[in-house]
Amino acid sequence: MPKQLPLALLLLRLGVFIVFLFWTLDKLVQPEHAAKVFTAFYGLGSLGESAFYAIGAAQLALILVFVAGLFKTWTYGAILVFHGVSTLAAFSKYLQPFDNLIFFAAWPMLAACAALFLLRDYDTLTLSRQPAPVLA
Repeated sequence: MPKQLPLALLLLRLGVFIVFLFWTLDKLVQPEHAAKVFTAFYGLGSLGESAFYAIGAAQLALILVFVAGLFKTWTYGAILVFHGVSTLAAFSKYLQPFDNLIFFAAWPMLAACAALFLLRDYDTLTLSRQPAPVLA
């Protein structure tokens, strides 16, 4: 394993965590804004404020376990799926690219999430006690 790989994966994990942290805080601090996002992109306009607190709390637990590098198959997989759904939910924005350039930032982050999931066994700078895999 290249000796820089664990550091590179840690940096990817921290970068993805920062984005998810602010998306999570949005649900907890500004549930009315989160409701607008859920209405516009997911068609879920009838969720009450308490639903966003619950979603935010669950998401906070997930991202804290994710940033710690624990239960990697499940947490990295969940992050990949959640971000994949988020990226695809904004599909109409990609059809008018020059009016919605900010939405294209979702694609490199999705690639980072996929890379983390695929290389999760080599992401060893974590709180996990799993040993790094031995390369043949």
